[in-house]
Amino acid sequence: MAIKEKIRTIPNWPIEGVMFRDITTLIQDPEGLREACDLLYDRYKDMAIDKVVGIDARGFIFGAVLAYKLNIGFIPVRKKGKLPHKTIEAPYSLEYGDSVVEMHEDAIQKGEKILIVDDLIATGGTIAAAVKLVEMLGGDIVELAFIIELPDLKGRDKIKGHKIFTLTEFEGE
Repeated sequence: MAIKEKIRTIPNWPIEGVMFRDITTLIQDPEGLREACDLLYDRYKDMAIDKVVGIDARGFIFGAVLAYKLNIGFIPVRKKGKLPHKTIEAPYSLEYGDSVVEMHEDAIQKGEKILIVDDLIATGGTIAAAVKLVEMLGGDIVELAFIIELPDLKGRDKIKGHKIFTLTEFEGE
């Protein structure tokens, strides 16, 4: 079964007008989780990547598995106030609010090749903030990987100049 068919849509959540793409149905299905992780691994297994950055919280699921399979380090990008050591931060906006994400200031060494992973790209605010954090530390972004893209929300516009890979998209839905 296709990955897209394993993703549940929840209308009007967390606010009216948002069609929330819920990956819990994908990740609770052993075949769906394996397929998504294997597709990402197959794409990146032969690329020069030093670390995987995963975005809080669903990006941790795929990012950590991918880092494990690639035998490289994993870096969490978390919401403000969740990391225990010295951090750098970047604000962002999304469909239903504003927030700040952080990364440990010693997570990336200048010139390291970085893959950023999240479950979804919508308006692009969260991924743009993660890109900013990686670039602040001198990381070289290889690609941005997502399970889902919502192209109608034009998230790609906020991260122009970066290569993007997605497993599926929900267009105009």
